[in-house]
Amino acid sequence: MTATIYLGHGASGSAASMRPYVDGLARRGIEAVALDLPVRLAEEAVPIWTAKVPDGPGVAVGGQSYGGRVASLAAAQPDRRYDALVLFSYPLHPPGSPGKAAARVAHWPAITCPVLLLSGEADPMAPVVQLREAVKLLPNGRLVTFPKLGHTLKPVFDEALDLAAAFLKEVAGDLSERR
Repeated sequence: MTATIYLGHGASGSAASMRPYVDGLARRGIEAVALDLPVRLAEEAVPIWTAKVPDGPGVAVGGQSYGGRVASLAAAQPDRRYDALVLFSYPLHPPGSPGKAAARVAHWPAITCPVLLLSGEADPMAPVVQLREAVKLLPNGRLVTFPKLGHTLKPVFDEALDLAAAFLKEVAGDLSERR
């Protein structure tokens, strides 16, 4: 059985804007739930996330940009256990502030679950060279990049969802073998 994935939206979105993710993952056999998050500092949204999202077996988390950042911060909390983390267009740094990338991934070594990052190679908020280096901080991270794409996965949306669903099913299989 695959985990239910709880998804956070980007800074300019809402739970409603995540409907294509929820529906697309459902067509691939993955139950997904979109959450509304307050758009403020991601660190300030973590308590709201943890109040809305259960933890433990059968729960995966993730999101688009800002929502993925909030999910990653929650996944790094010592009292939270998720089966997997899926990050769509993770914002490695704010626009025009590449020097802030280290702070945005400082929590990554504490994330113990498998992580899948899907990112455009021309994303101005996650330059691919910086992102490849940052992924090394994750104990169990996997990065898939898409040439010529910026901070969106819309042109490869179906492929991105295929990859996310396959990853979640793989993680579920690995976990069931260990249990």
